[in-house]
Amino acid sequence: MWRLMPYLVLLYVIAYLDRVNVSYAALEMTADLGFTEKTYGLGAGIFFIGYFLLEVPGAVIASRWGVRKWICRIMLTWGIFAVAMGFIQNAQQFYWLRFLIGAAEAGFFPAIIVYLGHWFRGADKAKAVAIFMSAISLAMVIGGPISGLLLNLQWFGMEGWRWLFILEGIPAIVLGITTWFFLTERPENATWLPAEEKAWLVNELDRERAARELEGKQHASSILEAIRNPQVLLFSAAYFFGLIASNGLGYWLPKMIKSMSGFTNMEVSLLVSLPYSLGVVAKVAAGWSSDRTRERRWHTIALMVVGSFGLVALATWQGHLAIAIVCLCIAVIGLMGYTSSFWAYATSFLAGTANAAAIGLINSVGNLGSFVGPYGMGWLKEETTGYTAGLLALAASAAITALLVFAVRVDRQEKHQPRG
Repeated sequence: MWRLMPYLVLLYVIAYLDRVNVSYAALEMTADLGFTEKTYGLGAGIFFIGYFLLEVPGAVIASRWGVRKWICRIMLTWGIFAVAMGFIQNAQQFYWLRFLIGAAEAGFFPAIIVYLGHWFRGADKAKAVAIFMSAISLAMVIGGPISGLLLNLQWFGMEGWRWLFILEGIPAIVLGITTWFFLTERPENATWLPAEEKAWLVNELDRERAARELEGKQHASSILEAIRNPQVLLFSAAYFFGLIASNGLGYWLPKMIKSMSGFTNMEVSLLVSLPYSLGVVAKVAAGWSSDRTRERRWHTIALMVVGSFGLVALATWQGHLAIAIVCLCIAVIGLMGYTSSFWAYATSFLAGTANAAAIGLINSVGNLGSFVGPYGMGWLKEETTGYTAGLLALAASAAITALLVFAVRVDRQEKHQPRG
């Protein structure tokens, strides 16, 4: 935990920051380049088309080729494309580079989920996933103030939003190189673990894999069967609607707060950090609670209901800034908190390459929602001249996620595992 998780969190913070920094750049970029709301929404969302197309192949490659090698390749290529965003001149370049960044990053998330399965027992999985996915909220917490500062740069005659892309893309290239030397593929390869601890961990993980097969938990023997599994399809649909809600909100939040408050870019960036700070706490707390109780389904459902309620309340009270911020905090707690129990639930009934394929499918189909959410918000804002219709659509999406997770029926996978 102490060796791997801080580094994995750092990787995901950089990944997510390069994914969403466009929401901060948009405070200046859209006016400088003459983009409409629909143009921005399409460019923000088109990232996930490339992501969708290569996510399942990327997950399978990571499982078969090795996570460490695949993460190195991913980070180097997306870092280069992220830096190139600082030099765009028109909408077509905006669209193409956002697409290429998504294609370059495809496979990163499922590769890490597969990697966590190499190192953590089922009883500890939600904790590990929660800590890893807290990087999403941390990226918003850290990225807000940093992006606000970078927007003020005017070096060499280039606008601040261009430096934002360039300077936030460089760390991905650096970490792509250090990953090769730092990550260890599996416990049996870990020279930094004491021999008896290594033997205990390898034995525990082998015992769990054998128990899953003995109890019939490995329902799929092939990649094709895994992606046809009805439970996998339900999880994919649930994640699709969940990401419509969370990313539809996230990519428009800086512009939304700016329009509600009239604050400066730096003040807006700091204010965006507040709800996501609470999101970090909610995600980790939900993961610990889910592991402690060995319950995944109702944790996920309850948090998505909270997120839906917060979005409805935000749509109702957006004209009153203080109340709107409280509603926003409630929404983000739900929309960020559910992911740890969701992924522990979704990865509980398959193993090996089939599991990697299922993770890739759930994440790739789900991330189409990350295209629909930002683009839908831009389209609805132009058509209705406000955020109300978009926020209500996001609330409906969160509620649908809760209903789809309710429809899933996976046996309690950890009932025979020892606690601790």
